[in-house]
Amino acid sequence: MFSKGQLIFGVLFAIAFIIVLAYTYRKDLKLHKTHYKGTLWVLVAFISFIGMIVAIKVIFT
Repeated sequence: MFSKGQLIFGVLFAIAFIIVLAYTYRKDLKLHKTHYKGTLWVLVAFISFIGMIVAIKVIFT
């Protein structure tokens, strides 16, 4: 399906992307703690909402 070169490129690209993403997150960590307090609760609410939708679908299907 993919050539050997494409697979190598994909793996190297993914590794480089994850490294850059981690570096920029660490660099901005102090800024995130200052400006984005309470976002964990938004994530919990979102996951709960999706869970309720799935539960309703499973119960009524």
